[in-house]
Amino acid sequence: MLVLPQELTHAEANACLRMLVQGLRSQTGAEVVVDATGLSRFDSSALAVLLEFRRETLALGKRFSIRGLPARLHDLAALYGIADLLLHA
Repeated sequence: MLVLPQELTHAEANACLRMLVQGLRSQTGAEVVVDATGLSRFDSSALAVLLEFRRETLALGKRFSIRGLPARLHDLAALYGIADLLLHA
């Protein structure tokens, strides 16, 4: 399981994505789970990071899922029309 930081805004987006992609290499199972339980401060950049990481994960033939997505981030994903991509990968 890969864990998102407490804060994921535009300022942290590139570093967070690099961290996730690097951690992806160590995931040996068929499914990669991202734990968003601790994520408390974020903006729409968090969605961009999750979408790009989902793409990277699927490109390796692995399943992607998110655990503990904050309700406000889920609402933002729904507003942008991408909630199904993140929650039903």
